[in-house]
Amino acid sequence: MSARQFSGARVRARRRELDLTQAELGAPVDVDRASVAKWEGDKSNPPAHKLPAIAKALQSPLDVLFPRDGEPDLADLRCDAGYAQSEVGPFIGARSHIPVSKAERGIERLKDAYVEPLAAAYGVSNQDLLRAQNRSFGVTETATVEADGNSLPRTVGEKINYLLQAGYLTPAPSDEEIARTVNERAGQTLLTPDGVRALRAGDQVAVPPAVWEGLGAALSIAPDVFADDADWHDMPAAIEALKLMQGFKNGQILGLAARGNQQGASTEAVATINNLIAALQKLPGARPGG
Repeated sequence: MSARQFSGARVRARRRELDLTQAELGAPVDVDRASVAKWEGDKSNPPAHKLPAIAKALQSPLDVLFPRDGEPDLADLRCDAGYAQSEVGPFIGARSHIPVSKAERGIERLKDAYVEPLAAAYGVSNQDLLRAQNRSFGVTETATVEADGNSLPRTVGEKINYLLQAGYLTPAPSDEEIARTVNERAGQTLLTPDGVRALRAGDQVAVPPAVWEGLGAALSIAPDVFADDADWHDMPAAIEALKLMQGFKNGQILGLAARGNQQGASTEAVATINNLIAALQKLPGARPGG
């Protein structure tokens, strides 16, 4: 976690500049004067989700009053939005905050349906939320960088995270399902759900090649993409191929054609789609799901 730097002396100096009493600072933050006194005396620190309210009361930018080194993880985004963990359940339509708690602790990733409403609640983009989630799972962005600045995954765990977030798997398999598929393919126990989580969190960085086949099956991808020397520069194109193939498999593409033509898709249209699918399947990493 990239925690913000708190300085009681800085808070006290700014409060005095504004000619506020400790009680007047505490009121909008929903704490008493004694709590503010402890903060200013560096005897305790306020909860991280209180920092935005303190900065607002002191009429100071959050990043100036409480600077932070590094990029935020999921817990940081929540705190920067001013929410305690116990308050976020309603944002994702859940009865409790447990899904967010698990994601913040790097145990289980957020469901796809949770990303957009949570990002909106935190005032960030979906992409920023997913990047913060990666950091909660120990996945850094120091991997190979493409010419356009996008980072490429290096470790098996980073590759699993990349593929799960790519959007071509509906629904995306859980850590338990990934481990089960790996073990079924191998005919023996090679990977546990905790092992999958360790890979995705960066606590474990490598697996034997025998695991690649099961990972490929679980993630509907060619197993050799998990090799150390796999070239991931073509992976975005391969992912688009997988999305298109999945849409073709589900009848979505033909459905679009039919809606545009009351007589349905023509023979020529179907042939064109089939040829396109065949060409896309030849991209590195791409293979039909199933």
